[in-house]
Amino acid sequence: MRKKLNQLGYLGWIIGVSALILFGCSSLRHELFQSTAFDLGIFDQAVYLISQGQPPITSFMGFHILGDHAAWIFYPLALLYKIYPSVYWLFVVQAAALALGALPAWHLAHQAGLKENQAIAIAFVYLLYPLVFNANLFDFHAEVIALPLLLAAVLAARLGQIGWFCLSILLVLGCKAVLSLTVAAMGVWLILFEKRRLYGAIAICAGIGWFIIATQVIIPFFSGAEAAAVGRYSYLGNSVLGIAKNIVFQPGLILGKVFSLDNLGYLVLLLAPVIWGLSLQGIKPLVGAIPCLALNILADYQPQKDLLHQYSIPAMPFLLLAIISSLAAGKGWIQNKRAIILWSLVAFLSLAKFTHFGGRYLESIDTWQATKQAIAQIQTKGSVYTTAEISPHLSNRKLITYTNADSSPADLNVFNYVLLNVRHPGFSSNQEFAANLVNQLKTNQEFQLKYQRDDVYLFVKVA
Repeated sequence: MRKKLNQLGYLGWIIGVSALILFGCSSLRHELFQSTAFDLGIFDQAVYLISQGQPPITSFMGFHILGDHAAWIFYPLALLYKIYPSVYWLFVVQAAALALGALPAWHLAHQAGLKENQAIAIAFVYLLYPLVFNANLFDFHAEVIALPLLLAAVLAARLGQIGWFCLSILLVLGCKAVLSLTVAAMGVWLILFEKRRLYGAIAICAGIGWFIIATQVIIPFFSGAEAAAVGRYSYLGNSVLGIAKNIVFQPGLILGKVFSLDNLGYLVLLLAPVIWGLSLQGIKPLVGAIPCLALNILADYQPQKDLLHQYSIPAMPFLLLAIISSLAAGKGWIQNKRAIILWSLVAFLSLAKFTHFGGRYLESIDTWQATKQAIAQIQTKGSVYTTAEISPHLSNRKLITYTNADSSPADLNVFNYVLLNVRHPGFSSNQEFAANLVNQLKTNQEFQLKYQRDDVYLFVKVA
């Protein structure tokens, strides 16, 4: 018992250090102006508006935040903004959630009967899985909160703690509507293979129920349209129900999408860090990963087929459970703690995008100081028109939008501030578009040029 407590203390240090590293990396990326309006600006603005008692209608999308993914988790997150409104709260929550997933993973390993050194190795497998680091860098996404909660739900089910199980499931569903499919699939696994019929029934009913409510009531009501991701499956239909119907009755539509080099490459990336621990004897938990994998494989959207974005997060708990199950059965290529950690470390060094800090994230460093100084000149909560990359630094306000060369020109008269970076105009703009805006504003009697340096311009509307 004492040895287990010492190991738990050691794990606590590992989790703490991991959380600090994750928070530091996401914060540094943000400070280097690599975060964007989609998605960090959207969520930061929504949480800020909730904290101020205002409707969270994000000006980036033009509708209520519940119309995006029916993620009500932003309401409790807004309590943090009541202490002090800052986007860094989202980075804190994200880093903490991702790091804390190692704790239920370690407990699950112990509960399955793994040796103490194998249990701690599982925690390292989790923390070194490249998706944990990469998803942390990609702005903020509420589904990362669901990662430790899904593992906690499985642990609660195995320990017979129905209260904690229901609470974990409830919070998972509040993170993103599509997670309801993962919850339902987990319920199927709990019934068929874990013999936890009550827990499985709760998960299935909660998952299917929330999926119907979220996609057919909440999202259409608050957005006026189908769920945004439906467009990624347009070859299957133009609505959630239409897509589901075609998958069941016209399976031939998906064959060309499933068997492709993109999907093969995706599965290789997903499994490579943990392939050493997968076996037929331990494959049963992967039932819970089926909805996530199916959605990513069927999507006509490349970011869902890599380890750079958050889309594979719901599959991670079940990959980890499959490894634990294999090791508990004495299977898997590698059994030794050091070898397991070494494999995980090599996978991390190969697939984690920490190298971006030495290259890609420094692309606009030449205008960094000028941009920071220009932002400091914006001292009110007035409306702002700026680049997608600057937007998350100013999204604590009611109206803000970003420059987009492919859309209709914005009505400049509705903004109090216009902040442009002609040298680095952002992914949705270009230098010609930004330069034309600057020239237009210089001749606009409603605006005054307040700051100019290194091709960074700040215009302020004359009172």
